[in-house]
Amino acid sequence: MKQWFGVPVVGALLLTACVTINVYFPAAEAKAAAREFVEKVIDEADKVEIKDSSGGGMAMLQDRFDFDPWMLLGIGSAQAQSAPDISIKTPAIQAIQGRMESRFNSTLRDGFDSGALGFTSDGLISVRDAGKLELKDRVSMNAAVADDNRDRKAVYREVAVANGHPEWESQIRDVFAKQWVDSARSGWWYQSGGGWKQK
Repeated sequence: MKQWFGVPVVGALLLTACVTINVYFPAAEAKAAAREFVEKVIDEADKVEIKDSSGGGMAMLQDRFDFDPWMLLGIGSAQAQSAPDISIKTPAIQAIQGRMESRFNSTLRDGFDSGALGFTSDGLISVRDAGKLELKDRVSMNAAVADDNRDRKAVYREVAVANGHPEWESQIRDVFAKQWVDSARSGWWYQSGGGWKQK
């Protein structure tokens, strides 16, 4: 009788373990996806093709020979779902990326190059110094900033939803916020510690 009592307990523990595994946020995959997205928007397409060679081959080799003990219990797919690649290839995300890339090249790049605009710490952009803009350009630049911030909020939400975890939105946003700064060109401004810094 004691033997049979242990079986449901073990099953319950396994199910609990699977649920715990499934809430894991794949930070490394999110960073790679953010890098690809951001560098395409700010026209750093040449960098998108560069792969991190520091151990990439070893990781692939390790993946090939890793033994997954969950497979013995028939729940290997649950573990695979716990660490998904962050997809940014949905039609909605690609449409937002296209708009942002076009806007960046037609309007926003000049604002960053002049020092008028900066990346905020929450993954948005802001008019940092309107005095760096010609008077005739201020209205269109403000409109472009507002449109871009709308698209930025939408893309963070869409990436989380597209990957089946709407609760990851704030984490996706944080990853993207860091990536905008990492990908910024020399001379561009960004928020750090409550103030503005120049890269």
